[in-house]
Amino acid sequence: MELRLLRSFLAAANDGNISRAAARLNLTQPTLSRQIKALEEELGVALLERGAHSFSLTPSGELLLREGASLLERADHLTRRVHAAAQAQVVRVGYSPSLTAGILSPAVAAFAQLHPRARVELSDLSSLEMMEGLRKGALDVIVTVPPLRDQPDLAWITVQQQAWRVAVPRQHPLAKRQTLTPADLDNERLVVYNQREYPDYWEGLSAWFKSQGINARVASECDGVTSLISAVEAGLGLAVVVERIACLVPERIVLKPVEPQPAPVCIAAGTAALRASDKVLGVFIGELQRAGAPAVAPQIGLDKPPRRGVKSRA
Repeated sequence: MELRLLRSFLAAANDGNISRAAARLNLTQPTLSRQIKALEEELGVALLERGAHSFSLTPSGELLLREGASLLERADHLTRRVHAAAQAQVVRVGYSPSLTAGILSPAVAAFAQLHPRARVELSDLSSLEMMEGLRKGALDVIVTVPPLRDQPDLAWITVQQQAWRVAVPRQHPLAKRQTLTPADLDNERLVVYNQREYPDYWEGLSAWFKSQGINARVASECDGVTSLISAVEAGLGLAVVVERIACLVPERIVLKPVEPQPAPVCIAAGTAALRASDKVLGVFIGELQRAGAPAVAPQIGLDKPPRRGVKSRA
């Protein structure tokens, strides 16, 4: 049933007069009459008994008058919902579980309270995949370690700074030490994220190894935090990781502090520079900052950026 024709019929049936109904619908009387006739032909039944100057409803017409209004009301409600869904913003987020543990979930929950119509889509990705997704417009926000080099087309906002830890299997001799030193890692087998997908991790870690005179023996390269933890648990080697990975680490692995510490890892939210002023994205990033607040210096967003190319939201 064509809803436009149903509206015309209901207008005429409610008014009891085709001329008045036509005027209310901004139609001519012949046009309204043709529309009602078209509805009758579509349904295959007569809806009106026409006289010389008036009409009355047939039993089918009376039924359609009773039920048609609720049908139109449901159709109008559905139309409003469809339009609202089209207007609701989708926030597509790329993230790394090892960096966002304890940050992303509470941020998404808080954001959902503030923007119940917005939808958050989460993608667990490598650093390289996140950067590519952001540049291609497939992602709106990424939560990761920003690149060491300036990226004019991207805007970064500090979420949290994290200290480094060394993941050690419990059966390893170093597991008995309270604190490790760079010398303890010299010539030890190491499990690392792979260089292609985590170039900044490699660059930063290599620079620290070089500054501390550590001879890195890479035993395994991993494509993500799950495989890295599994490799350490299997005894393939030690891993240098951020402290927030603790909630993902099983009982058979311990995290040991290392002194002197490498520079803290800056976790930041990155967006395309052209969308830096997007209000909905700004709210989401603000919730990321609040979720990361316990481990960051007071007044997040007002402190000096911890790394070159990382900007804070004032």
